[in-house]
Amino acid sequence: MNDAARRFREAFTLRGGSVAVVRAIRPDDRDRLQAAFHALEPESVYLRYFSFKHELSEADLDRLCDPDFHERVVLVVTLPTEAGEIIVGSGGYVTLPAATGARAAEVAFAVEEDVQGQGISGKLLDVLTALARDDGIERFDAEVLARNLPMLRVFARSGLPMTVSPEEDGVVHVQLALAPIAPSAP
Repeated sequence: MNDAARRFREAFTLRGGSVAVVRAIRPDDRDRLQAAFHALEPESVYLRYFSFKHELSEADLDRLCDPDFHERVVLVVTLPTEAGEIIVGSGGYVTLPAATGARAAEVAFAVEEDVQGQGISGKLLDVLTALARDDGIERFDAEVLARNLPMLRVFARSGLPMTVSPEEDGVVHVQLALAPIAPSAP
């Protein structure tokens, strides 16, 4: 278990000026996560899941809301409300079988349309990268619909060495190398 991931919590400012919190998901987030899923437009659901789902199943909620924070890490981004907080974004990774020798994980994100373009996916990727590096993960993999240009831009702007496979059936495979980037010479 990655205790740093399980305890992670950090406030940050969105591009629009609102203060959000990125934190580890908790078992008591089930209702908030389902509400966040219901707030997504069908197109956003399709871009994330490659299908039109109407809700997260109980099995989905079990898997997402109670990760082991080693093989599976899930973070959420929240905004404060009068009643507490709402989830407006989520991201996580799942480690992949070590067939290639490199320790790799599949990474994915979902962000509500109202706050897209505010830096949430980039922040999630930065935090997940740091946690994954601490846990010995060397590479992130992602299957991305080729038309999901905003997600591809997040990966491209991350500063991580990136490889993109040729499009096949509308999907590209992205690999991000997580080796620490050497500081530039003075």
